[in-house]
Amino acid sequence: MTAKPKLYYFCGRGRMESIRWLLAAAGVEFEEEFLEKREQYEKLEKDGCLLFGQVPLVEMDGMMLTQTRAILSYLAAKYNLYGKDLKERVRIDMYVDGTLDLMLMIMLAPFKPPKEKEENFALIMKKAKTRYLPAFEKILKDHREDFLVGNKFSWADVQLLEAILMLEELNASVLSDFPLLKAFKTRISNIPTIKKFLQPGSQRKLHPDQHYVDVVRHILQF
Repeated sequence: MTAKPKLYYFCGRGRMESIRWLLAAAGVEFEEEFLEKREQYEKLEKDGCLLFGQVPLVEMDGMMLTQTRAILSYLAAKYNLYGKDLKERVRIDMYVDGTLDLMLMIMLAPFKPPKEKEENFALIMKKAKTRYLPAFEKILKDHREDFLVGNKFSWADVQLLEAILMLEELNASVLSDFPLLKAFKTRISNIPTIKKFLQPGSQRKLHPDQHYVDVVRHILQF
C-alpha cells in the first residue's frame, strides 16, 4: 500500500493551502504534521529535510519535497492536472502564476501592522477588480469552454477557484461584474472532489486568525 503524502506546515493556510487544494482536487488523501513549536522546525532543519530552510515540506514517493511551486508542478503532472502537451502546460503556468501575486498579498495581509491593513485590503481589491478578474473573465469569454485550458479540469482551475474564494472572504460581492467567473465558480465548486473539500470538517483551513499569526512568528522568529 502506497503511503499517503505527509504535509509539514503550520495549522493554517499560507503557502501550503494550494498544495492541500491540489491534492484534494486529485482525490488524494494526505496526512499533516502541524508545526506548533520552534523545536519541530529546528529538527526538520537538523535532519536535512528543508533544502532552503523553509516550509512547506511534503513527504511523498520517497522524497522530501520543498519549494511550493515545485511541489505543485509535481502534483499537477503526477495526477494528470497539467494539460496534454507543452502548449497547454505553459498556459496553465501563465494562469497559475497570474494569480500568485494576488494570493500572496492576501496571505501576507494578516501579518501587516494594524494601521496598514485597511490600505492593503483596498489595494488587493483594486488589483483583483482591475487586473486579475478581468483577465480571467476575458479568457473564459474568448474560448467559451468550461475550463481554463483544453476544456479539461486542470491545476489552473483549482487555483483560480481558491483565489476567488479568498477574495470573497474579503468582499462577498467581488464577482458582481464578472458573470462568467461566477458561473465558473459554481461549476468548479460542484466537481465531486472539490465539493467534498469545501464541506465542513475537511482539511481545508480557515481564514487565518491571530493565534496562527503568533505561532508562525514564534517559530520563524520574525
